[in-house]
Parts: sequence; structure tokens; C-alpha cells
Amino acid sequence: MAAKRLLILSRYSRLGASSRLRTLQYIPYLQAAGLQVDVASFFDDAYLKALYSGRRSWAGSAKYFLGRISQLISASKADVLWIEKEALPWIPWAIESLLWPRDVPVVTDYDDAVFHYYDSHRNPAVRDLLGDKIDNVMNRSAVVLAGNEYLASRARAAGAKRVEIVPTVVNTDVYRCQPATSSDGRTRIGWVGTPVTWAKYGEPLVPLLQDVMSQSHSVFRAIGAAQPEVPLANFEFLEWSEAREIQLIQGIDIGIMPLEDTPFARGKCGYKLIQYMACGLPVVASPVGVNSRIVIKNENGFLASTEREWRDSINALLSDHNLRKRMGDAGRRRVEAHYSIDVYGPRVANIIAEL
Repeated sequence: MAAKRLLILSRYSRLGASSRLRTLQYIPYLQAAGLQVDVASFFDDAYLKALYSGRRSWAGSAKYFLGRISQLISASKADVLWIEKEALPWIPWAIESLLWPRDVPVVTDYDDAVFHYYDSHRNPAVRDLLGDKIDNVMNRSAVVLAGNEYLASRARAAGAKRVEIVPTVVNTDVYRCQPATSSDGRTRIGWVGTPVTWAKYGEPLVPLLQDVMSQSHSVFRAIGAAQPEVPLANFEFLEWSEAREIQLIQGIDIGIMPLEDTPFARGKCGYKLIQYMACGLPVVASPVGVNSRIVIKNENGFLASTEREWRDSINALLSDHNLRKRMGDAGRRRVEAHYSIDVYGPRVANIIAEL
């Protein structure tokens, strides 16, 4: 009997964290479940590099949409289709729905509140045209994989037939507790992400961090953030790469994840926290969305809303090595039990194979 064919329509290539983590890292488990897996991304590496460098332009985007239309046409040959978020971003459901293959069950996956790009857009025409698009996608899906309860609740309200909560997870065989000794002997606080998320969530915390770093003689490591025009004392901005990411995280002592309390932020999946904890690091995070579930306050880290709470939490960890070790060990255990590909790989593969 021929293997069932699964076609993954990802948003990005491996360079995009959401695609790499939400779909591509499951391929070995899907293959072990007897599926033949093919992958077709919407955007390529060139688009992502331009996005992260601030040079993104919609000029030339027609090729991406034409490519995706071709992918949807070929999807009729698949037994199962797995779409990341939506097939055609910024295209109304009335048009996209015509291109979905008939009689092929579709799985859709969400790790962000992408529906708020549409229903909260400042342009009323966009809200009218696209405000319920993701709800229609969810409603039409055979299964919706949601990264947290906020996203799952939206899917249920949209009338999704089946909703499964699948957090964004890591491979704990790769993420190891191997702290690196710094050449200067200084304690490091760290953050990992993209230039876009650093500008939105990290930069507002810079004045506080500058003060804390100066008083504690520590260093702040920003992995993946854009270099500032004016160098910051006690800050190091390091370029992100998949090959070096884990090593760079292992070189810090405390991981942070600041967020604004907005509807979009409530849909985030706390992946930074999971990365830090998988490397045995204590964390400090804003109590927004799923962060409050990942972080068990005073056990594997601290939750901080105010400037005073951020300052006190970071200083407590900077001043107490044993506290960092105890919280880091607790975080590692939590990841192994609840946020590991070893746990969710077989589950997701079984959900899709059953279709």
C-alpha cells in the first residue's frame, strides 16, 4: 500500500522560526508514522532577510502569490494538507477558498494571533474585507493546531471541528544544560529574537537594563537584534544563526521575555522562555498570555509587570548563583515534561496520520 502523502504549505523556509518549529521539525515523526512528506514555503530566505533588515517591500511579491497558487493546485494530489496560518495572506477568504483542494482534509496551525492583523487593522476597509478571514479558515479546517489557549479559544469560537493545543516545543537532545564560561567572568542577561520583536518589546526596557548592568557590572546579550546606531555600554548585539543559536543562549545566565499586554501579544507562544529553560536558565517575563503558564512564579523564574518588579527580579537572580541554579534546573524539568518534541512529535504525527 502506497504511503499517504502529506503536503506542508509553510509560511517560510527554515530561516523563519515559526515554520522551522511549528511544522518542519515534525517531519521525522511524520515520516515515522508512515507519511510521505513534501514541503512548499510561501516566502523564501531573501524575503526574510529583507524583512529583518528593514528593507521589506511588496514589490515583486506577485511571484510568491503565483507560486502559492501553483502549490494549491498541486495539493489536490495530496492525502492531507497542512497549512501554516493561511494559504494566501491578505487575500479574502472568498478567493482563497476557491483554491483549497476538494476532498483533502486540511490541518491549519497557529502560533500567533494573526487574525488581529485583520480584525484590528487601522483601516476599516481591511477590517471589513478580512476581519473574519482566519475564522473562516479555522472553520473549514479538519483540525486546528493552536499554540496556546488564547488561539484555541478563537478557533472554537470560529466553529472549528477539532482543536488541539500544541505548544511550540524544542528538541531537548539538542538544547542542553551546558553553561559556557564567559571570557570576562561577567554575568550575562540575554534575549533572543528578531530585529522586529526587539524594537517592539526589548528597546523600551533598555534604560532600565542599562542602569542594572552598570550597577551590577553585568552584560546584556541581545541575540538577533539590530545593532544600535550608538553603541550601548555593557551591551553586546550578536547576529543570530540557527547553527549558533543554542551556543549563544548557553552563554547567558538569565533569559528575559518582555511583552506589552496587547491582544496580539496574548497570542504569542513563549518560545524564548522555553529555549532559555531548556538550557537550564532562570527567566524573567511579562505575565502576558501563555507566559503566565510557562513560568511558575518563584519556581523556575519571575513574572514582572512594573519597572520595579523587573529591576528586583533581575537583581535577585544576579546576586544569587544558587537561586539561578535552582530555578534553571526546575525550568529544564518543566521543558522536558511539557515543551519537548519528544512529547509532542508522536502526538502531532498521530493526529495528522489519522486523517
